[in-house]
Amino acid sequence: MPEYAVDRLVLLPDDIDLSRSPLAGHIDAETYVLGAFNPALTRLPSGNLCMFVRIAEALRKPISDGHVHAIRWQGSEGGTGGYVLDAWPLDLVDTADPRKFMMRGGGWKVMALTSLSWILPVELTPDGLEVVAIHYDKAIAPQGSYQCYGVEDARVSKVGDRWQMTTCSVSPERHSTTLYSSDNGLDYAFEGIVLDHQNKDMLIFEGLVGGQYWAQTRPLGDLYFAYPPGSEWRAGPSINLATSPDALHWKPHLQPGIRPHAATIATARMGGGTPPILTNEGWLTLWHGVEPSGIVGIYRTYWSLLDRDNPTKVIRTQHSPLLEANPDLTRPIEHQMYLRDVVFTTGIADGGDHYIVASGEADLACRITYIPKSVFAAG
Repeated sequence: MPEYAVDRLVLLPDDIDLSRSPLAGHIDAETYVLGAFNPALTRLPSGNLCMFVRIAEALRKPISDGHVHAIRWQGSEGGTGGYVLDAWPLDLVDTADPRKFMMRGGGWKVMALTSLSWILPVELTPDGLEVVAIHYDKAIAPQGSYQCYGVEDARVSKVGDRWQMTTCSVSPERHSTTLYSSDNGLDYAFEGIVLDHQNKDMLIFEGLVGGQYWAQTRPLGDLYFAYPPGSEWRAGPSINLATSPDALHWKPHLQPGIRPHAATIATARMGGGTPPILTNEGWLTLWHGVEPSGIVGIYRTYWSLLDRDNPTKVIRTQHSPLLEANPDLTRPIEHQMYLRDVVFTTGIADGGDHYIVASGEADLACRITYIPKSVFAAG
């Protein structure tokens, strides 16, 4: 991986005040910040940057009295809600992954989470390197049964004069993509569910193409059909495309988007990272590739340049990673580490001769990297 002039952690779990969490006072159990990570990034009208950070709030002692416990939002008849704890007998679950536990039996995969996530706006200086304010009063938290297990992994795109934020909402009902919008980049209104069932990493292009909104999506499943022998593509999760007249109603595009390449196992699974931004050459998109390894895999960041008028066409890309996990960054918080080999890039902003790129590092902290624009140039 190249070395970059600026590459640092700007927000750590210990920076978060859980006394101001949406969960505070709702459950009779101690919680802690399992991770403050996967930040969306946008520039506000003031010139400051703003991250929208996923806060994974977990029980300090999830296992007690022979049960593992999960936090769940629960609504009430009056339209308000609170948080409750559910208990599952240990002999019914597999707790090998620190982020979740799997239910045994049943004939298909069923899981619950060891934490509940909500989205916290964190305002930064224009260079993205210092925290100006943490806006606890503007946090985005569960508000319906469709997100009773949390709101995860925001991505923010500015299209015209409005900001569009996609999030992943988690519940037993569905694993859906929910949309929020804003006219100032900081205060967001809920617009509804826009994609259903395990369609993750939805990224709205920062601009219209042919008068339409475009987005990258990533449907998941347990079954994929093989490409023919000798194909340049590998079967598995890929980045698809969709279009919409209004950012609310989406239609999958007939042509595929970015697919796993047969030449490398490092991107055997892939998904969107940063909202595509328009450059002089086309749409620049940063995305993640996952190399199978252990329970979680090795997450790295890659890039592709898409045709400005036909984003199904990849103009240029590279097999070598743009970003990898950096153990030097997390060494001061080694005592909080529970995952390794994970960088998950989720935000990008223009910084002049470079891009300011925001990532989640080790599902634990927020990382800012300055990547020169020359990295993406031809030749």
